[in-house]
Order: sequence, then structure tokens, then C-alpha cells
Amino acid sequence: MSILKTGDKAPDFTLPTDGDGEITLSGFKGQKVVLYFYPKDDTPGCTKESCSFNENLTKLNKINVQVIGVSKCSVKKHDKFKAKYDLKFPLASDENSDVCERYGVFKEKSMYGKTYMGIERSTFLIDENGKIEHAWYNVKVPGHVEAVMETIKAHAKAA
Repeated sequence: MSILKTGDKAPDFTLPTDGDGEITLSGFKGQKVVLYFYPKDDTPGCTKESCSFNENLTKLNKINVQVIGVSKCSVKKHDKFKAKYDLKFPLASDENSDVCERYGVFKEKSMYGKTYMGIERSTFLIDENGKIEHAWYNVKVPGHVEAVMETIKAHAKAA
């Protein structure tokens, strides 16, 4: 799939989550959603990013914004990761990378001279009607959650 842009309809999905749950994006109609894709539970960058979203969750929930994390990790791994860091938002498991591919975040990556397919850290701000309000691809963790918060505030002022 091509890269999603502002104004595109966010691809709907239903995925299993931590705690043997299930989440459907279209179930959040009427709410903004911060949907972030990250490579792997309990790795340094992913932990920092997830904890940063968690620290800002109360502020986000107060302005009707839901946070959902997505990776290819299993529900069981999500359960451990969520418990270890007391994460208060759902972590969805996309083990077959179907949703990652539809969002254009499953890419060829390279590390130590080897190439492999994996998730490119990306975040989507989805509006109350299921449209992409902002997309961040190839995210660097430091300052990212603050940038997301600023964008949400800017869109709220413009509305």
C-alpha cells in the first residue's frame, strides 16, 4: 500500500489485544485516535515511546483522544510488556502484518548489514470520522510524543 496522507480514510481493522481482548478502529468513531506502530515490545526505543504515551494518556483522554499501540508481537508478549510498564492503553497484535502493510509501515529495514522486513516506527493521528489528520513516518523517539501533543493542540485550535 502507498503512504497514507492527511485526509485519507484510515484503513479499518480488528486485531487481538492484550488481556485476550479485541479492538476495532471504527469502534472509536467520534473520538480522535493516536495509532502508533512500533517494532517490538520491551526494546529500548519502543519502551521509551510507549511509556511517553502512557505518561500523557490522562491529558489525551481528557480531550477525547484514544491511544492504540500496534506491533507484530504476540498478545502474550503484549501482556508482559503492558504489565511491566503499567501501560494503560490497548496494545494490538498484528502478527501477520496485514494492518502494518495497509498503513504502509511494514518495510525493508537493515541492521548490521542484513536486510529484513519489519515495522518502521510510525504514528497516525486519526480524526473523529476515521480520516488521517496527520501522519509521522520513520519516527525518532526523542520528542515524538511532544510533537504529537502539539499537533493535537494545533488541530483543536483550528477547529
